[in-house]
Amino acid sequence: MNTQVEGFMTQTVQTAAQVGRSRPHESAELHVAGEATYTDDIPELQGTLHCALGPSPKAHARILSLDLDAVRRAPGVIAVLTAADIPGVNDCGPVIHDDPILADGVVQYIGQPMFAVVAESHDAARRAARLAKGEYEDLPAILTPQAAKAAGAGVLPPMQLRRGDADAALQASPNRISGTFECNGQEQFYLEGQISYAIPKENDGIHIYCSTQHPSEMQALVSHALGWHSHQVHVECRRMGGGFGGKESQSGLFACVAALCASRLKRPVKLRLDRDDDFMMTGKRHGFYFEYDVGFDDDGRITGAKVDMTLRAGFSADLSGPVATRAICHFDNAYFVPDADLRALCGKTNTQSNTAFRGFGGPQGALIMEVVQDAIARRLGKDALDVRRVNFYGKTERNTTPYGQLVKDNIIHELVAELEQTSDYRARRDAVQAFNRTSPVLRKGLALTPLKFGISFNVQAFNQAGALVHVYRDGSMLVNHGGTEMGQGLNTKVAQVVAHELGVDLSHVRVTATDTTKVANTSATAASTGADLNGKAAQNAAWQIRQRLAEFAAQKYGCAADEVTFANDVVSANGNHIPFPDLVEAAYWARVQLWSDGFYATPGLSWDAKTMNGNPFFYFAYGAAVSEVILDTLTGEWRLLRADVLHDAGKSINPALDIGQVEGAFIQGMGWLTTEELWWNKDGKLMTHAPSTYKIPGISDCPTDFRVNLFDNANVMDSIHRSKAVGEPPLLLPFSVFNALRDAVASVNDYRDEPVLNAPATSEALLMAITELRTRSAA
Repeated sequence: MNTQVEGFMTQTVQTAAQVGRSRPHESAELHVAGEATYTDDIPELQGTLHCALGPSPKAHARILSLDLDAVRRAPGVIAVLTAADIPGVNDCGPVIHDDPILADGVVQYIGQPMFAVVAESHDAARRAARLAKGEYEDLPAILTPQAAKAAGAGVLPPMQLRRGDADAALQASPNRISGTFECNGQEQFYLEGQISYAIPKENDGIHIYCSTQHPSEMQALVSHALGWHSHQVHVECRRMGGGFGGKESQSGLFACVAALCASRLKRPVKLRLDRDDDFMMTGKRHGFYFEYDVGFDDDGRITGAKVDMTLRAGFSADLSGPVATRAICHFDNAYFVPDADLRALCGKTNTQSNTAFRGFGGPQGALIMEVVQDAIARRLGKDALDVRRVNFYGKTERNTTPYGQLVKDNIIHELVAELEQTSDYRARRDAVQAFNRTSPVLRKGLALTPLKFGISFNVQAFNQAGALVHVYRDGSMLVNHGGTEMGQGLNTKVAQVVAHELGVDLSHVRVTATDTTKVANTSATAASTGADLNGKAAQNAAWQIRQRLAEFAAQKYGCAADEVTFANDVVSANGNHIPFPDLVEAAYWARVQLWSDGFYATPGLSWDAKTMNGNPFFYFAYGAAVSEVILDTLTGEWRLLRADVLHDAGKSINPALDIGQVEGAFIQGMGWLTTEELWWNKDGKLMTHAPSTYKIPGISDCPTDFRVNLFDNANVMDSIHRSKAVGEPPLLLPFSVFNALRDAVASVNDYRDEPVLNAPATSEALLMAITELRTRSAA
């Protein structure tokens, strides 16, 4: 090989990879400059009208009469529509048809939309919507999961997972711990609220710009509501200002109402919720009420567990069934449970119908296990990390989940060992206890918690994706796939995958808006599968183009197709190095197809919903975190002093994006467990429905010492470039913050008793837990 070619090949090895590199988010500069186009930024067409919804003032009541005359007479009002004006099906439920678009005869929570007002301006529509007068017959209202459990009220039949004989295991256990625990829900609080902009098209068609994680679902719901075929409904989403699950199913109501109004009035209609309306009308993370009974031996090893979970489902099923399923399947977290009896009731409550939220039930299910692990350690007087270790899944034994899936990729031992060392856990544990012995007011807490999180949709059919890749004659590429960009960097990763496959720089690849007219029948961008599914589909499309170009180059330059290489914007064939655009141009003139569709379906999945047994997950993601807090026992105020995080993202496609996701998930999860409190009054009205009363974490809540690293690991499964999903799993990392707070509270009584502290551990809740513990100790 001559020196010139040898130098080129060396450069190729060094710089060819487009994956495994930290690259900026594809819209980063647009975000910073304020130039990124969200749905509300799309220039409005002439004649655009604005819609607002009329909310129910009752938690549960029969509508005796609804006087809308004042609404119709209000300034700027064009039309007022009710359920009677819906030509198709008055339903936007994603699974069970129990979720009306507009209430018809009965209202089931305060804030439920009863009618739609269309006016010349957004302000006029909102003002008019408040002028309705109604007469109601109050009906009994269920407002808490405990009340739903007592009444046996569910939006779905109860579910149960059994392995072995939990009752016998508990009876034989040397030790048992039982009790109740609650974790509240959480508002998604996306920066961009719910919004849809519907534009009528010719021949009974409609184009909907919608902030949604699931364009295909919006297409289906709108077509059903209008009584149309799916091909008449075009849904497009370039980007969302956050989703977190809140725009998976619940964007449907707003898409349907906007489409209904636009099709009825033959004018563009925009429906944008204000923050208060968004809080009052949309569902949140499910709150859970637990009753548990866990047996363990003198080393802390769990011998059996019975857990009863009751979800605050809200008034309709929405996605509560899959959420409950995932909660049950994540109760084990990183631990082997030999005998288990796990039950869940999706409790019907007259509150907002709860929905998907980052983690999708997994965090709630795993949280109770982590609370129990610490409780066992305090009962036995052992370090909580030692108790966790004896319960970890094994490599070749004790490695089957309660639902029957073999854990093949267990790295929790190595990951936790590394974090224990790098965080200096043992020395800090001693230092915290020494501090607490001499500090009567300020108390410190320290906790290390691990995670194991399953990746795939609960429903097997949803684990599929499609993509289109177009290569233009100048060598640039346009990619479209079924996933949606909500700030997580999905489009950046997909572009990296395509660039890598065709050996070009990332700058040559552009990803376009998610569009139901391009890739059909897409799954929601949820369950942390966005990059896994759509990355594989895009890779498949790019690979087909690469094969065609390789065959063309091989024929042209006299070599085998598998000897042709693509790297650094150059195609090499039999000693010839052709710039990629030149080869593409030549291939065009030779009539080589330069575009392709790709498809991917996750292999090896199975699930029996009746027995709750099978292989619902393609693989597991792992992680662990150590958190240290300081707590003022006189006021309940606290601070997170330091957090050490080690997370398993497999062979990361983009380490910078993944670290950002881990950091964001940690702080979001910390907010759920400590400051974000949803509170309904006795009438069923959500009172924490604005930033003034609902406290998400601020920059000052982030620890000044925040150490986040990715664990060096390749996925054993054939995921996209052996990476692992990183959207939802790290939300379990801040369990360490909650358990550190429980640790600090327990120190008040020298760790002898278990604190009564539910989530969120607000300052008020912490102070009450401290007071209760001191009172109990004095008794």
